[in-house]
Amino acid sequence: MRDVIIIGAGVVGCAIAYELSRYQADILVLEKEEDVCSGTSKANSGIAHGGYDAVPGSAKAAYNILGLQLMEEKSKKLDFAYDKIGSLVLCQDKEQLPELEALYQQGLQNGASGMQILSREEVLAMEPNVADTVEGALYCAEAGIINPFTMTIAYAEQANVNGVTFQFDQTVQAIEREDDHWKVVTSDQTYTAKIIVNAAGVHSDELNNQVNRQQYKIRPRKGEYLLLDNETKGLVSHVLFTLPTAAGKGVLVTPTTDGNILLGPTSEFIGNKDEVETSTVGLAAVRTLSAKMVPSIPFNKVITSFTGLRAHEEEGDFVIGESEDREGFYNCIGIESPGLTAAPAIGVEIAGQIQAKMAFPANPNFIEERQGIRHTAFMTREEHQAMIEENADYGRIICRCEQVTEGEILDAIHRPIGAKSLDGLKRRTRATAGRCQGGFCTPYLIEILARELGVDPLSITKKNKKSPLLSGQTREEA
Repeated sequence: MRDVIIIGAGVVGCAIAYELSRYQADILVLEKEEDVCSGTSKANSGIAHGGYDAVPGSAKAAYNILGLQLMEEKSKKLDFAYDKIGSLVLCQDKEQLPELEALYQQGLQNGASGMQILSREEVLAMEPNVADTVEGALYCAEAGIINPFTMTIAYAEQANVNGVTFQFDQTVQAIEREDDHWKVVTSDQTYTAKIIVNAAGVHSDELNNQVNRQQYKIRPRKGEYLLLDNETKGLVSHVLFTLPTAAGKGVLVTPTTDGNILLGPTSEFIGNKDEVETSTVGLAAVRTLSAKMVPSIPFNKVITSFTGLRAHEEEGDFVIGESEDREGFYNCIGIESPGLTAAPAIGVEIAGQIQAKMAFPANPNFIEERQGIRHTAFMTREEHQAMIEENADYGRIICRCEQVTEGEILDAIHRPIGAKSLDGLKRRTRATAGRCQGGFCTPYLIEILARELGVDPLSITKKNKKSPLLSGQTREEA
């Protein structure tokens, strides 16, 4: 019998796991994929939102502000990438300038800070590559960018260090209440627990609706993106939005914490919660809409495209907390934008609610801080040389585009909740994330993964059992 089972190893589930690891409790995280950060958390805009966009009085507004207030502290303690670069909501029509003022006033209602309305001249001084049709902008100094991969992985790793167990490839098929506990049935096992936390992203409504009278409906909203090569760094230096509409915050142009430029997303409701294919129409829309903001975007520098799904609950707000119908069942439903920003606050809130009920003793072995992978690409020549002298593996470049060494690859594999696939390495080290998208380094990565995991190279996958990289062996090794 577990004390707590958390369903879903995205950023919210991992944040809750980390905050609960402050206590002596038997905590299990179940994830249907082979790694953490494999759903919405890996395919989003990576933005720390300023808090002016959400409807005043909503859970989105409250958790956005609370999460943003925690972000800097959490990023330093858990060592994930976060940069407060500020955002600009651009207005390109004089008749819409009053909408900037309305957005500013809404931000004040929400408790957002660091905002001001800028003139055309002020905007162009800050962002010279913005279209000269700009008439003004809402600037928010408190907004920024986050690496969603390293944030989720940081929470997961440190939760695991503090005693939380993670089980992967576990698709939850049924949840039942039995006497004073819960039974969770997956594709191949059955678990029991006193407390259930539903952090299952686009599938969170399905889990809730199995056990609660209060029913919810997630409508997956598809968003397509384009990513530019990191040689375009400096094209823009702030997060650029257009004025928001009912469909969301619109297409953005933003730097990433890794130095690339990200364009997107589109916004399209779809029926299939597993549909993550890109489309010609969607990517064309990204090009058209982003170019209206920044006409000089070098689209010949696009190195990849991808799709993310947002878990939009039909009422339009987060659903967070213990179910009124079922004691011990905690929901995190409808966690779409600004969900990444809100995650630290949601983690604290849900863990606090559970602790108030269960009164677990403090974990005497709790370790609050973490050191992430040491990336040699961001070191000085002297720092890198010192690393090589300490460990020669840091002198062998495996991924040329992103300058990732074998030492970093080995660290990513052998850390808590280590990488087991090509995408697992990509999220932790950026290997395969550069200009050639793994064209050079993939064979070496397969070889290293197989050697370090003690498995047949044929078993190494891109991301899960349905994505094999090799189909067979053509000859015997010499």
